[in-house]
Amino acid sequence: MRDWEQHRGGGAHVPKQVKQVDRVIIRFAGDSGDGMQLTGDRFTQESAAFGNDLVTLPNFPAEIRAPQGTLPGVSSFQVHFADHDILTAGDAPDVLVAMNPAALKANLSDLPTGAAIIVDTHDFSDRNLTKAGYTANPLASLGDANDQLGDFQVFPVDLTGMTVEAVKEFGLSRKDAARAKNMFALGLLSWMYGRPTETTIDFLARRFAKVEDIRDANITAFKAGWNFGETTETFMVQYEVKPAPMAPGVYRNISGNLALAYGLVAGAVQSGLDIVLGTYPITPASDILHELSKHKSFGVTTFQAEDEIAGIGAAIGASFSGKLGITSTSGPGIALKSEAIGLAVMTELPLVVVDVQRGGPSTGLPTKTEQADLLQAMFGRNGEAPVPIVAPQSPGDCFDAAVEAIRIAVTYRTPVMLLSDGYLANGSEPWRIPEVDDLPRIDPAFATTTNHVVRTNDDGTEETEFWPYLRDEETLARPWAIPGTPGLEHRIGGLEKGDGHGNISYDPANHDLMVRTRQAKVDRIAESLPPLEVDDPSGAAKVLVVGWGSTYGPIGAGVRRVRKAGFNVAQVHLRHLNPFPKDLGDILGRYDKVLVPEMNLGQLALLLRGKYLVDAIGYNHVRGLPLKAAELAEAIGHLVAEAEGIEVDLTTPTPEGAQA
Repeated sequence: MRDWEQHRGGGAHVPKQVKQVDRVIIRFAGDSGDGMQLTGDRFTQESAAFGNDLVTLPNFPAEIRAPQGTLPGVSSFQVHFADHDILTAGDAPDVLVAMNPAALKANLSDLPTGAAIIVDTHDFSDRNLTKAGYTANPLASLGDANDQLGDFQVFPVDLTGMTVEAVKEFGLSRKDAARAKNMFALGLLSWMYGRPTETTIDFLARRFAKVEDIRDANITAFKAGWNFGETTETFMVQYEVKPAPMAPGVYRNISGNLALAYGLVAGAVQSGLDIVLGTYPITPASDILHELSKHKSFGVTTFQAEDEIAGIGAAIGASFSGKLGITSTSGPGIALKSEAIGLAVMTELPLVVVDVQRGGPSTGLPTKTEQADLLQAMFGRNGEAPVPIVAPQSPGDCFDAAVEAIRIAVTYRTPVMLLSDGYLANGSEPWRIPEVDDLPRIDPAFATTTNHVVRTNDDGTEETEFWPYLRDEETLARPWAIPGTPGLEHRIGGLEKGDGHGNISYDPANHDLMVRTRQAKVDRIAESLPPLEVDDPSGAAKVLVVGWGSTYGPIGAGVRRVRKAGFNVAQVHLRHLNPFPKDLGDILGRYDKVLVPEMNLGQLALLLRGKYLVDAIGYNHVRGLPLKAAELAEAIGHLVAEAEGIEVDLTTPTPEGAQA
């Protein structure tokens, strides 16, 4: 036992029962000033260090500082960790840590019967209860006939009071001392689930190194919470979640935005190009700017422009000069950038446009997730302006999707839309750091010589010039000539180009040819895509679930539940949304029913119906939160029952099925 793992008051050690469980879902919830995001992040890092598989779901208000103690001001962080492979942050928490009445009320409806609630009693004053919408204190009737919390295991603990008492030796004001209550709660939960503590103590020592009293108070509060769990009779059970088996390699916990930024750097390195990020800060994409600004050593230049249009203009200018232009934003910014994206289509320059989708329309739900920008990415420009679309499926997969977006942009000389979303951006999971040798080589193949024969002289010599719109036979990409290269001067701009020579052309037949050629170039990308992986282990499924983006986790978990209950269902997930993979049509045709779950009102389903004439059935929720696996499993089950003419009951899945 560590020297600090004893009750600060000197009480006797209380024997505890240790219970092994395969997974746990914990949600930390409090006021937006209570440090719930930091608490959840630290618990996540502890679980990652321990070796569990995990998925997280941060959820916070859009306001910088919402009214204290109110429902709109509640901030939460959910972490699902397990001893096996998991796909989602979980539908419902097994444990809720509520720091005030508003946090309790805002999250109570999400809790299943029997869930544990650890609640800080300190802030349950009449004033705070009223602000949260309570007419009576729910903690006052625990155990009574009218107990509002009778369906749950409730543990009232004065987290704030004990924190203030534990750190009084440091001479902080009561307000500053109380701020450490999140570390007390973290210490308690770390004890309950056997989390390693060294990583958090080291983190606190670094974070508050310049303010010794604050540093020591937070560390002491963390240790006091651990000690309280060890010695109190309030918690008589400690839970053990063993590490999850994983493929050999070096792992780290990573968020989607961080993985995406790393992927952009890796793709640039693999292409030998310097990055120029022209962007404007917007939730939830701003972390990409913050991270890329740290990597000047990799040839990254970041430019925070005065607005969205200036940001993408700078990125297009950088691509014209031979750099890799990137711009990052969310849905409202894509709307503002649409004309400039069309310019990049016309000039046929490499450009990566990152859209971290959020709830809309307009300002919408800035801190909530949604995947409703697909049709905007597909069609949101004037004229026929086709743009390839790539979408990651998990936080770690944002790395690979970013590398793929760069491969397409550079190889095919086109802007590429990279569709992440708020759930992926802020969520995290263990990520196996790839080997550099496994990353694709990306050749920018800059033009260095003239490419068109003007005439052949009598003596057999050729007079040549540079035509900027001659095309590679395989990719249909035009040459990329860096300005200043002798003999490669050429005209560029938004007006229609003449085929081959690139001069301005208003000829109707030429315009028709160029429109069709630009579309054919995007279609040609499908030739470079690998066959789709269809997850259909039985080979007997009549129902196929098709997804894209962050629905991968809920779909996979829902499919697992249906299979564990003894029924057949197939799954395919799309990374490339424009163009679709070549074999998608054949795959869709093999199944009687196709279900398309989306966090929108049916955008991919619309595209599949239009292109393949398949009766794609939408499963659609637009709540600002990820889809719930249990609800999705029920929808899949109903479709299986209809397709096979059988009765499907998912109410009593096997224990393995419950783990999904």
